[in-house]
Amino acid sequence: MNPFDRRSFIKALAAAPAASVLSVPAQAQAKPKARVVVIGGGFGGSTAAKYVKMLDPAIEVTMIEPNKIYTSCPLSNEVISGHRSIESLQTGYDKIAARGVNVMHDLVEAVDPVKKTVKTKGGKTLSYDALVMSPGIDFKYDSVEGYDEKVAEVIPHAYKAGPQTVLLKKQLEAMPDGGVFIISVPPRPIRCPPGPYERAAQVAWYCKTHGKPKAKVLILDANDSHSKQALFRQAWRELYGYGKGQMIEWVPAAEDGKVVRVDAKTRTAYTSFGEHKADVLNLIPLHHAGHIAIRTGLANPRGWCEVVPMTMESAVHKDIYPVGDACIAGELPVYDMPKSAHMANTQAKVAAGAIVAKVNGLPPPTPWYVNTCYSLAGENYGFSVVHIYRVENNKFVYITAAGGVSPADDAAKGTKVPRIQYALEAQYMQGWWRNIMADAFA
Repeated sequence: MNPFDRRSFIKALAAAPAASVLSVPAQAQAKPKARVVVIGGGFGGSTAAKYVKMLDPAIEVTMIEPNKIYTSCPLSNEVISGHRSIESLQTGYDKIAARGVNVMHDLVEAVDPVKKTVKTKGGKTLSYDALVMSPGIDFKYDSVEGYDEKVAEVIPHAYKAGPQTVLLKKQLEAMPDGGVFIISVPPRPIRCPPGPYERAAQVAWYCKTHGKPKAKVLILDANDSHSKQALFRQAWRELYGYGKGQMIEWVPAAEDGKVVRVDAKTRTAYTSFGEHKADVLNLIPLHHAGHIAIRTGLANPRGWCEVVPMTMESAVHKDIYPVGDACIAGELPVYDMPKSAHMANTQAKVAAGAIVAKVNGLPPPTPWYVNTCYSLAGENYGFSVVHIYRVENNKFVYITAAGGVSPADDAAKGTKVPRIQYALEAQYMQGWWRNIMADAFA
């Protein structure tokens, strides 16, 4: 009897992330039913590797990740503000390996989508039946004149959690009272859309509680709007002071907020018509899909991997599934899926289900895509947004009635949100993070 029954498979996948429901008995055989290679061990890659192996243990799964320790980008702004250590965000891959995934710490140098092979820097060549491409992002350093990888050691981006996060934290600690902390935000799409604005709040939080009450946090933005805008404005104004002459100020693109050049020696950011001297300059450059995705020919001219909505399969190459920050999903500017840990986790599950179904001769399960994103603006002050997408006519459709954002005060209606709600959401954020880390890496 074939243990991989279509009805039970679809029921199992619908129950994700309930791990105990998803296991499928392995068939005893001399060679694997199929070979799946996963590039990247972040939220997308680790989730995909784990769930393919859980759904069908007879499939051989190899995950290739150069780092032995993964550092979570979610909550990393709390490291900058001093509210947690970088170590508290780190995890290894022992639990993934214990599930039967071959974890290879190496760097992928080339993928041949015709021969279906992967070559690594360590000299290994692996064949695959399906490939999950989850390399995250890389930066387009030359998008800002005067900026490159070497300059980033002085003017950090801190948009890949790890040493850059710690560097920015140390620079903030050394900044004098009355100093200026500048955050330069690149044009969308970007990883973690609310991240720069949460960072502004976290920096202000540090300054307010560590003897720097005269500090200034200036956001120079290449965009004219941003995620959770009303909620951030409310929190900034209430907790730190917002606007010209206040602790936090936001300058949109329409008001000459786009940074086009930096001087590393003087820590000066130049816009088209102005210059802004910083004590700490945090420049987040334009980014795109990880280099290996681009070298494989998966990216569009804007640098992102387009996918088939039903399966997350590449729109360019068969049997390659880009997930996480490297992919672009939906239609800009309104319905583009955010590049977040939760979305990477969901996309990876859709890809895993589609791969396992295909290996077993079944149609892909009907996918739903879900994103939850929390932001912490101050002590006991958090808020969130939820996005839900389905697929219709081979397109991602954002279900506005199913998602939503935390409520903000409405002066016109005379309504004020009880602050206990924001305090609770700050607690929910910690629970959400623990759960998604366990779902991806345990």
